[in-house]
Amino acid sequence: MIDTQLRTVTDADTEILLAIYISTRREEVAQTGWPESRQQAFLAMQARAQHEHYARHYPEAERSLILVEGKVAGRLYVGHWQREIRIVDIALLPTFRGAGIGSRLLQALQERARTDGKPLSIHVEKTHPALRLYQRLGFTQQEDKGVYLLMDWRPGD
Repeated sequence: MIDTQLRTVTDADTEILLAIYISTRREEVAQTGWPESRQQAFLAMQARAQHEHYARHYPEAERSLILVEGKVAGRLYVGHWQREIRIVDIALLPTFRGAGIGSRLLQALQERARTDGKPLSIHVEKTHPALRLYQRLGFTQQEDKGVYLLMDWRPGD
């Protein structure tokens, strides 16, 4: 089994967090046809906006880097609320996708939700490839939020 660990995000992680964010949006932004410098500036601006949104709306969230065999593989932000556990964000760098890392992390969160007796929820874009993973793991749609679906998994389902 691949050695996977979580490490709390620190202020020194800004650069790697930007790289993780860019990796999730690079293809989408490349379709604009903008020059590379404009794409990079736009992605940096969007990364800052997302960071500020998470800080404002999920101040209590655990913010972790995902480490695989000691190398940064992605990020995982999780909010623990009175009535649910919310996956605020999960993202893997391209070289780590498709290796079962996300599945194992999600299953660990499902086990935590089972222990706590709470649902585990996440917002996911309707067209995101990870939607199939969430469905395979038993997440079901709770709300259609336009571009996003609110999905959850409940202990006992």
